[in-house]
Amino acid sequence: MKKNKKAFTMIELVFVIVILGILAAVAIPKFAATRTDAQISKGRADIASIRSAIVTERQSRLIKGDSAYINSLSSATTTLFDGNGTAGSELLMYGITKGTTDGHWSTTDAVAPFIHYTYKVGSQDCDFTYDDSTGKFDLNTTTPPAICSNLVN
Repeated sequence: MKKNKKAFTMIELVFVIVILGILAAVAIPKFAATRTDAQISKGRADIASIRSAIVTERQSRLIKGDSAYINSLSSATTTLFDGNGTAGSELLMYGITKGTTDGHWSTTDAVAPFIHYTYKVGSQDCDFTYDDSTGKFDLNTTTPPAICSNLVN
């Protein structure tokens, strides 16, 4: 009499588990890199929006006869880059919510003319400075971490 085989053997199950383990070991680091890439892309988009808004605000001021750049990018404690909080001087229509985790902006001080902001990516703090005399919003050049250079290059 022949017996029908209707179940997996222990060896077959072990091979499947080993193969799944190898695939997981390869895939998990790729997902972590993808998360960091997404944070860098978000940071680049934020920086481009902020810089564009600074120029747009300056052009609005020039039309009115005022050649000064906006003196403050933020006034609120929970929302950043909303301008100085006065009507007609909005920088971004919808500011960026402040946070201290990866992919979020925070402030380190608010002393004019140099105002410092920090973007966290890959557990690294990337420090940016706004100079209201030149209108520049740039990464601090004092040897930023390599991951921060990806935000502006």
